[in-house]
Amino acid sequence: MLLNNAYGLSEGSGVLMRGVSIGYVTKIQIKYNYVLIKVNIHLSSVLIPKNSLVETAQTGLLNNTVIDITPLYKIKHKNITNLNLFSTSCRKSPFLCHYDYIKGERGLNYDDLVRAATRVSQRFDDPVLFQLANLLLQNMVYISHEFIESTNTVANITVLIYDYLFRFLKLFII
Repeated sequence: MLLNNAYGLSEGSGVLMRGVSIGYVTKIQIKYNYVLIKVNIHLSSVLIPKNSLVETAQTGLLNNTVIDITPLYKIKHKNITNLNLFSTSCRKSPFLCHYDYIKGERGLNYDDLVRAATRVSQRFDDPVLFQLANLLLQNMVYISHEFIESTNTVANITVLIYDYLFRFLKLFII
């Protein structure tokens, strides 16, 4: 697996597919432009589609980093029959073969969450933000009072029109 950064992976870190443990990291090599992660899959019957999403993820309270593999499309049964991951004919299949590479990405992690929460809390700590929020609330209160006064005025005018129309019609009907 190729990653831009190991993101806390170490030898022995778990490899999950759809949340189920299927293997572990056996070797990590740092190259100039990427990090090469060699993994061991427990069973040769575990087929990993080439179009899978590979992400690093943090699990548990101790932030253990694992590799999480999620197939992006449903697998058709006809693609699975008589497939040998160690043969040369495997290269034409939609699955990763022995010694194939797949590019991975960084998934969601607690460090990003803490960093984002810190940024949000710093924004709320800004006194200018509170002044603007206070001004906004004052203007909303003023507008609501004006709206109530306008509504009362319209209601009073409606009652007056009703009263005059009632008296006017009463003169002609009697």
